[in-house]
Amino acid sequence: MINRKKFFDGYRSTLDPNRKLDQSEVNAITVFLDFVDASWKMFSVPQWAYVFATTFHETKATFLPVKEAFWLSEDWRKRNLRYYPYYGRGYVQITWKDNYFKFSKDLGEDFVKNPDLVMIPKYAFKILVNGFKNGAFTSKKISDYINESKKDYKGARQCINGTDKQDLIASYARSFEILLTP
Repeated sequence: MINRKKFFDGYRSTLDPNRKLDQSEVNAITVFLDFVDASWKMFSVPQWAYVFATTFHETKATFLPVKEAFWLSEDWRKRNLRYYPYYGRGYVQITWKDNYFKFSKDLGEDFVKNPDLVMIPKYAFKILVNGFKNGAFTSKKISDYINESKKDYKGARQCINGTDKQDLIASYARSFEILLTP
């Protein structure tokens, strides 16, 4: 179980020191923490730290599932995204019909018929951890980079999105590791 007081105190002072969390953000983080607590044995502390870091980055620190180009309208996405309606959604945004189909098969939900189901936190979380554990995003697993013998927070970005922002996300992971260590 994650020590919630330690987590929130550290989160506020280390990862988000320039603003005050509002209640909706606390609620979203709490939901995410509940999912992690229920799945704790799936990953080691350093692996969970990287999952948190990625989610923090990909959701712009909201810990809410997001839509690709969330600041733009659905009409804009329809006109501009060649993979519409299978544009990015979730804690880590899955794209393309093939990926929606793959996660539909893996999780037993029809994301192809209703792509917005990916915006429901419990599904977004299952996609997130499934992708990291099984290499479902890029064929790279989190255990390829973070395991008993190494902790390559930079390289772990290969699990999600190549090398994009790898240094920044690695720094987040180091902070989250401190917050998650019992």
